[in-house]
Amino acid sequence: MTGSDGAPPTVIDTSRPHPARVYDWWLGGKDNYPVDEELARRILAVDGTVVRGARANRRFMHRAVRAAAAAGVRQFLDIGTGIPTEPNLHQVAQGAAADARVVYADNDPIVLRHAEALLHGSAEGSTEYIHADVRDPDTILRRAGESLDLDRPVALSLIALTHYLDDAADDVYGLVKRYVDRLAPGSHLILTQVTPDLSPESMARAAELFRAGGTPFHPRTLPEFRRFFDGLELLGPGVIPVHGWRPEPEDVAAQVEGVVPVYAGVARKP
Repeated sequence: MTGSDGAPPTVIDTSRPHPARVYDWWLGGKDNYPVDEELARRILAVDGTVVRGARANRRFMHRAVRAAAAAGVRQFLDIGTGIPTEPNLHQVAQGAAADARVVYADNDPIVLRHAEALLHGSAEGSTEYIHADVRDPDTILRRAGESLDLDRPVALSLIALTHYLDDAADDVYGLVKRYVDRLAPGSHLILTQVTPDLSPESMARAAELFRAGGTPFHPRTLPEFRRFFDGLELLGPGVIPVHGWRPEPEDVAAQVEGVVPVYAGVARKP
C-alpha cells in the first residue's frame, strides 16, 4: 500500500490552531496542542453543543457510509479526513463490504503522521492516503484515480468541512461541484455543515472565536446547505439535522442531550 509518497516533510505549525486538532480535542483525542485546546475550550464555553456535535458527526458518517455500501458503492473518497478516531471510515466501509477501496485526503501534517495507522484495511480492499488540500481537486482526483476507478461510482465524504470554506475566496459551491462533476453516475455525496438556524447566538459567538484565531468559519442556513445538492437525488430523509438522518438507537438516545446545530445529507448523482 502507498500513502504519503511525494508528500512534503511533516512540519506542524503549533503557533495557531488547526480545525482538525480542535475537533480532536472535542472528541477526547490527544493529538492537539495547547493553542488548539485553548480555542476548543473557548468555543465550548460559548457553544455547549460542540462536543455532542462532533460525536454526532462521527455517528452520521458511520450511517452514511453503510448506506452508500448498501446501495452498492465500493469506492470512498474522504476529504478532510481529520485525525484518526476509531472506527475510521475505511473500517466502517470494509466492515460493510470487505472489498471496499478507500482514499483519504487531508492537509494537516498530523494526519500525515498518522497515515500508516490509517492504511491498515481489509485484505480484500485497499486503503490509501493523500496529503493534499481540498482546494486542489485536480491533485486529489488525479492521485485518487491511482487506486479508485473514477469511471465507477464513488462516495465522496465531506464531513464537517464546508463550514471552513468561504463562498467567495474558496468558491465553495463551485469547488464541491468540480468534484461531483468528475465522479461517475451513481456516486454519492455525503455532507455535514454547521448551521446558525438552530442555535444562532451561540453559533455567532463560536464563529467570532474561530475567525479571531485565524480560522475561516461559515455556518450556513438550510437553503444554503441544500444548494450543495443541486442536480443530485437526495436520499431519504433528505436534508435534516444530523441526529435525525436515519437514526440508530444511540442517536435517538443522544437527542435528549439537546440541539446539535449541524445539517446532514446524502445524495446520489443520477
